[in-house]
Amino acid sequence: MSIPADLRESPMRFITTVPKPKILFKNGAKMRPNQVGPAIELKHLVQNRGVTFDLTFTEPVILEVTKDLDLLTLRKAKFTGTVLPLSKGDWELSGTLGATVEQPCSLTLEPVRTRIDAAVLRRFRRSPVKLSATGPDNEIPDDDSEEQLGEIIDIIRIFSEALSLELPDYPRAENAEVTSAEYGPPGVTPLTDDSIKPFAMLANLKDKLK
Repeated sequence: MSIPADLRESPMRFITTVPKPKILFKNGAKMRPNQVGPAIELKHLVQNRGVTFDLTFTEPVILEVTKDLDLLTLRKAKFTGTVLPLSKGDWELSGTLGATVEQPCSLTLEPVRTRIDAAVLRRFRRSPVKLSATGPDNEIPDDDSEEQLGEIIDIIRIFSEALSLELPDYPRAENAEVTSAEYGPPGVTPLTDDSIKPFAMLANLKDKLK
């Protein structure tokens, strides 16, 4: 068997294929190397072009969100959307999130499961965002959908904050019962939970003034 001349005259070249690292976003958005969760870096975005993201919930991401929100479990989580350019160098994130969460019952501490699906909207302003004069240290924006534009758009933080706003404040198990409590020294008409509520007190005062 003869060897072709082109193979005899040139050394054999070995081509190795290295698997590309898994990108957690589509359309070229990048992930910061030192961050547990992914973030879109503005330097990778083109000013006149948007980016579509579809967050992959890895185990570290799930653990981070579960811990931050004091959840028992976080399942079937999803967060998809787009980041689009606005005028004057601003950007807008719009998307939808979904998650099945378990929280401790506010009365019995039993697990309470809730399914959440919600729309998310954030606008990132290059110019200073107007802050509320009534917020602590004046750090609360007048419009809670707006925030100051930084070097990155932290998708995990946005998901976590948006999910926290949708969580039940006082999750209650189906078999949980509320018991009323009475307060007061012996010989005095005790106060109940209802009577010490602000609106109940105002109603009683209004009746006395009639």
